[in-house]
Amino acid sequence: MKENMSEFQSPAIILVGAQLGENIGTVARAMLNFGLTDLRLVRPRPDWQIARARKAAAGAESLIDNRAMFDTVAAATADLGFVVATTARLRDMVKPVMTPSHLGEQMRVQTAETGTKSGVLFGPERTGLDNEDISLADAICRVPLNPDFSSLNLAQAVLLIGYEWFQAADSTPSQQLPVPDTRPATRAELHAMFTHFEAALDAAGFLAPPEKKPAMARNLRNMFHRASLTEQDVRTFRGVINALLRWPRGGDDKLIKPRVAAISKGAPDPGTGGANDLGDDAD
Repeated sequence: MKENMSEFQSPAIILVGAQLGENIGTVARAMLNFGLTDLRLVRPRPDWQIARARKAAAGAESLIDNRAMFDTVAAATADLGFVVATTARLRDMVKPVMTPSHLGEQMRVQTAETGTKSGVLFGPERTGLDNEDISLADAICRVPLNPDFSSLNLAQAVLLIGYEWFQAADSTPSQQLPVPDTRPATRAELHAMFTHFEAALDAAGFLAPPEKKPAMARNLRNMFHRASLTEQDVRTFRGVINALLRWPRGGDDKLIKPRVAAISKGAPDPGTGGANDLGDDAD
């Protein structure tokens, strides 16, 4: 089977002696999550039932249909330049032992530096790989797990390796804040909101006594900075301030509106009047 470039760059997943079609199918599903498409089966149980594998693949049926079948591990790894065996048990062999994260990086390095394809061996569900098959590998991969319970099913093991290989070249930010239909607030918008808020608190008598006002204002500003406000958040909060300033409802608009407009602009004299710079959306 001729490999395309993506198949060459991604490691082969080699299942040795897989027992159940369902497990093979869930492995295919785990593989495709991370762009792995080269599924190789070595001596699967004769009655592993492809129909069950395709059903368990849940969208990754193409991997089942395009699987490669082999009689021996040697044949399944013949075209590979770097082969790693997965096992949970310590073996009486002198081989490098890697964590999944290091393995993911090394497979990328091998392809980039030597132009060779990598492969990862996974053993039968019940027994794992035997020593004869492990002897054909360049290194061993062991997953750091709870020492009192270190049992992974086949798909989980493949998922871990696939994830680490994918992560080794992934540039997704470790943290981000999606802001659909808005944008992060600018410093000017935040400063205007702080001025508005502090003027309202002054009018309510909250920022007292005077000697404590600077520290109280700083604490409030720091609290809002930690919130990473959007432009819409600022507009909404300034509307909340104005709604509170108009309380109680039913008051004399001729007295309330100039007061609210002055405070929203941070004017020291609430009686100066002026238009509300927020518009209807902030009411």
